[in-house]
Amino acid sequence: MKINVQTTVAAPIEQVWRAYTTPADIKQWNAASDDWHTTAASVDLREGGAFSSRMEAKDGSMGFDFAGTYTKIVKHKLIEYSFGDRTAQVEFTPDAKGVVMRVTFDSEPTHSIEQQQGGWQAILNNFARHVEGNQKKP
Repeated sequence: MKINVQTTVAAPIEQVWRAYTTPADIKQWNAASDDWHTTAASVDLREGGAFSSRMEAKDGSMGFDFAGTYTKIVKHKLIEYSFGDRTAQVEFTPDAKGVVMRVTFDSEPTHSIEQQQGGWQAILNNFARHVEGNQKKP
């Protein structure tokens, strides 16, 4: 089953794209809750390139690597990737309010659809706050 999450980021497409694809930025926004964080990230942003984010509970009780391979890149428009036997698609669509980001991903059987959608939406919301909070002030 495909799951969708979406947000609008009030920032220029160049800034949104850079924050989504730069390891230093990913470490700042990639967490679904305040008790988790991303301790390491790597990005080889090209078709066939690998990515990885080490996500850990801040108390050290658990962690995992979210890793995969980019399958399609269209700069400022689309990122598709595979992770394990699943796939995801990230669409970047500029509009009057900024950039609409829509992430579509394959569900997995361990967690409920609601948990998966909630977790991915929380990460996307953190991303939007990160980008908007780093806007250049006039």
